Amino acid sequence: MNSESLSLLTDQDLFLFNEGSHFRLYDKLGAHVVARGSSAGADFESGTYFAVWAPNANHVSVIGDFNGWEKGRHCLQPKGESGIWEGFLPDIGKGTLYKYHIGSRFNDYSADKADPFSIFNEIPPKFASIVWDLDYHWNDQQWMGERRSHQGLDKPMAIYEMHVGSWRRVAEESNRSLSYRELATQLADYLHHMGYTHVEFMPVMDHPFFGSWGYQVTGYFAPSGNYGTPQDLMLLIDALHQRGIGVILDWVPSHFPGDEHGLAYFDGTHLYEHADPRQGFHPEWKSSIFNYGRNEVQSFLISNALFWLDQYHADGLRVDAVASMLYLDYARKAGEWIPNQYGGRENIEAVEFLRRLNGAVYEHHPEVETIAEESTSWPMVSRPNYLGGLGFGLKWDMGWMHDTLEYMSQDPIHRRFHHDKLTFRMIYAFHENFVLPLSHDEVVYGKGSLIGKMPGDDWQKFANLRALFGYMYAQPSKKMLFMGCEFGQWREWAHDASLQWELLDLPLHAGLQNWVRELNHLYKSEPALYEWDCDPAGFEWIDCGDAEDSVVSLIRKGKTTSTIVLVVCNFTPVPRYSYRVGAPRGGFWHEALNSDAVEYGGSNMGNLGGVEAAPVALHGRSHSLTITLPPLSVSFFKSEG
Repeated sequence: MNSESLSLLTDQDLFLFNEGSHFRLYDKLGAHVVARGSSAGADFESGTYFAVWAPNANHVSVIGDFNGWEKGRHCLQPKGESGIWEGFLPDIGKGTLYKYHIGSRFNDYSADKADPFSIFNEIPPKFASIVWDLDYHWNDQQWMGERRSHQGLDKPMAIYEMHVGSWRRVAEESNRSLSYRELATQLADYLHHMGYTHVEFMPVMDHPFFGSWGYQVTGYFAPSGNYGTPQDLMLLIDALHQRGIGVILDWVPSHFPGDEHGLAYFDGTHLYEHADPRQGFHPEWKSSIFNYGRNEVQSFLISNALFWLDQYHADGLRVDAVASMLYLDYARKAGEWIPNQYGGRENIEAVEFLRRLNGAVYEHHPEVETIAEESTSWPMVSRPNYLGGLGFGLKWDMGWMHDTLEYMSQDPIHRRFHHDKLTFRMIYAFHENFVLPLSHDEVVYGKGSLIGKMPGDDWQKFANLRALFGYMYAQPSKKMLFMGCEFGQWREWAHDASLQWELLDLPLHAGLQNWVRELNHLYKSEPALYEWDCDPAGFEWIDCGDAEDSVVSLIRKGKTTSTIVLVVCNFTPVPRYSYRVGAPRGGFWHEALNSDAVEYGGSNMGNLGGVEAAPVALHGRSHSLTITLPPLSVSFFKSEG
């Protein structure tokens, strides 16, 4: 059977693709192993069907280890006027290495390209694509069936952000990274023990430079082969799901690198990116910017987002660098950018793309979350499309992160002059559905570690960090913490080195880890701490004005009044005895957590398990508590009504 006798593409596929509405392109383009069978009355052998979009190519051939990488020997044919080249090559099966040799109609350009829809690639610096399949027997049916009950604005989300290649390394074996399969049991056990609800992987998509941490993607449909096969990654996600842990993938639709084998200048023209460098070149990352106004590019990107949700059972996508997509002048000086049709700086095409992306994701997977890393005050990022929003489920609160780290880095004696850094976020806290991120970006590029940012001697540094984490969990919004921060790694994060797990042999580090674990478990077990994470009904200040003592107190409430959590934070090393705070009702208030407890590395000062509310009105409330505030501490009190 010749190469024109078999096609996976229908006229409807071509129409939707060129219209920008084909959101399952991965089923049609790329390399697909076809078993022996028949089509249109003709028998054919087993082999592989290839299809690639290259509308400005003069010729396209498949080269590989099966033909000695000979150009022009196995040519593909154009599929009508769609710009797609396709062909069926018999006797080619799983494991075959291949590339597309593309000759352009312009400038005598030719290049060997990796398949943009390849699902598995060679390990860089090699860049051939590999004919593969996604056959895998999943065992996460219970998780997938119940996922809606684990995710949502009224569900707890304690996210552990991690880089797969540097979580643990095997020193005895040339410092190699753990594979996806090796991670499966170790990571699932660790996250379950620590009480995390989700893990967020920095990009696992194929990238040529390991030091880019995955944010310079060339293989959008292929997981990095550095850690194993596609099935190995599926096994890792499967294992996490079986332990009740959701998986969020970092996804990078904002830019891509200029490596010749990648998407850049794909068919001798700027196919995926804008041709004008004022629109198509990112000056900060020296990379190419997608042309969001091109229909086929929208089909490519939205298909890719759904691919990771469909095929890998991902529970969410954290979308990188959204601000760089929204603003035409992002990281550009005057004269280096082109205004939109109305003369403004907003990227109207990117806005429309993001709305279509989120609309498609939530239509097909209403139980997942899309999370925007968006660092500006763009309105309604996490509001639905029908309200005029961008349609994301959640957004990182970068303002909270900057303000809080600036406050915590101050010597406690000066914190009273910076009290507004603690309280300002409550002015805007419910304008979006927020995640509070303490991410990898805060522990790289000379910024030092989180523990290194804290002032004072070692004991005070750890007490400060415990207080920071406690305040984070007391705040409304979902939580995210980067790996290593949970036990106070001293060294700045390095992508090519293991975390400093040996530090857990030291009491202060082990105590900090215990504190984070207990925070996660309290957060998950108390609806008052998560049900109204994104609604003002769940939060009240008791007293946010005690700048002189650097103390704040607040209340968290759930959808019912059965449990109320009262939190008091002391951000100085001075113990506060007989400190009085208003309380909404009488009875006994149990001290559920105290960051100064000895098991967390503290001085073991506290309230002997709790305190009885007195009928003395204070802070506009009918009762009050007289409590001891340990130094540099956060204390959680529960009242059962």
